[in-house]
Amino acid sequence: MDAGKSPLWRVNSTLILASASLLVRVHMPVSVPDIRLNPRGTSWRWWVCCLLMMATMINYMDRLTLNLLGPVIIPDLGLDIRDYGSIEMGFALAFAGGALVFGLIVDRWNVFWVYPLAVLAWSAAGLCTGFAQGFLTLLLCRVLLGAAESANWPCALRTTQRILPPGDRAMGNSLLQSGASVGAIIIPLVLLVLFDKTRPSTWRLPFFVVGAFGASWVVFWWASVRRGDLALMHLAPAGTLEAAHAPPPLPRPVFVRRFCVLLVLVVSINMTWHFLRAWGPFYLQERRGFTPDDTFRFFMAYYLFTDAGALAAGFIALRLARGGMAVHSSRRAVFLAGALLVGLCAFVPILPGGWILVGSFVIVGFGSLAVFPIYYSFSQDLTIRNQGKVTGLLGCCCWIAMALWQKGISEVVHFTGSYTPAFIISGLAPLIGFTVLVLFWGPTEEPVKTQVQLPPVGEPRLRLAKSDEQIMAGEEAIVEAVEARG
Repeated sequence: MDAGKSPLWRVNSTLILASASLLVRVHMPVSVPDIRLNPRGTSWRWWVCCLLMMATMINYMDRLTLNLLGPVIIPDLGLDIRDYGSIEMGFALAFAGGALVFGLIVDRWNVFWVYPLAVLAWSAAGLCTGFAQGFLTLLLCRVLLGAAESANWPCALRTTQRILPPGDRAMGNSLLQSGASVGAIIIPLVLLVLFDKTRPSTWRLPFFVVGAFGASWVVFWWASVRRGDLALMHLAPAGTLEAAHAPPPLPRPVFVRRFCVLLVLVVSINMTWHFLRAWGPFYLQERRGFTPDDTFRFFMAYYLFTDAGALAAGFIALRLARGGMAVHSSRRAVFLAGALLVGLCAFVPILPGGWILVGSFVIVGFGSLAVFPIYYSFSQDLTIRNQGKVTGLLGCCCWIAMALWQKGISEVVHFTGSYTPAFIISGLAPLIGFTVLVLFWGPTEEPVKTQVQLPPVGEPRLRLAKSDEQIMAGEEAIVEAVEARG
């Protein structure tokens, strides 16, 4: 303590510490308050996760409108399959650059403002796609869409990291990621209503409707979240509780190694997801004889199963962790289960049609989205201070890889007429990612549960602390609080 403090301050602080120490020892079980968490209630936290799900839903509705209508739009604008591959490549590169930029932004500015502005931007880009007249205008709209949509994951992951404890993040990430499937389920219904297959030019109307819908989310966001709810902990003034409790960074070699593991992981899981998203409709219509309406209905079922996979992954990881399994082990087990289901993708080209094909596709879909919330949870354990930068850099590298992946698929299909190589690679990729995770992640330390626990109503409050370590931790927190107030 400073020598300049008055004797009265010292006496008061001593009394406060003595009283608090006695309270800690006698009245309640001690655990250090996790001031990294927003102090608002549990129901509010899960409601915010639902808002993240809605944002991701809108994100995918804007994105998938072109993918599902691609077999109609491409000939209507006089384009071919290689042009479509170039447009997907442009989207991916724009997404990569945007992810890097927004990763830097969310580490510097509050997502309270960044998130809604990004939603408005990508909704506007989606709406403008309905005005495209050829390759260049369609490419421009798609590039702008990709750049703006890339903000969703840095903003969403920063939010769940800020409001949820580590053990709950897999479930929170499952909710936000399930929005991709919810949007993908809804958009075929929208197309069945708004698109008339006998009049190909009606493909423009869904872009206008879906783009305008995005603005409604902003109203719910600002009505539910206050600016201070998502304040950046690492930018708190020195000496405050939040600055004092910011966890120390990982040793540099460990950080670099785990970042490389995450890079392999994110590329491997996205190869499957984006192959089926972008090329699934073409494969079914060109190779399996599906009509546009058949394709819309099929992908409603497909994305329903992907949504179930994302939610099931988070729920199972949460139950395993609360049941006593180490958090890291629970996540790894769920990821492996999802990767094994995705492995069926390698056999899709040789399967007969009918229910066997449909069933195999939806099983792959279930597993392909189940691995995403687990990956997000791993990435959130890497850093608190630089979560936005890590998410953005991983997203940038991933989407550069996806740009090459999408263009490569188009070239292979153009010259060979076969989707089989892409199916095989997509089926094996998540298993390769899991192998790298097991081999190179290294040992982990389980986070200490740090939420203050008060006795239930009606129980006596005279209860001894569980251990001397808990007492010491509680006293240290009190000392820091007193010093900060002084």
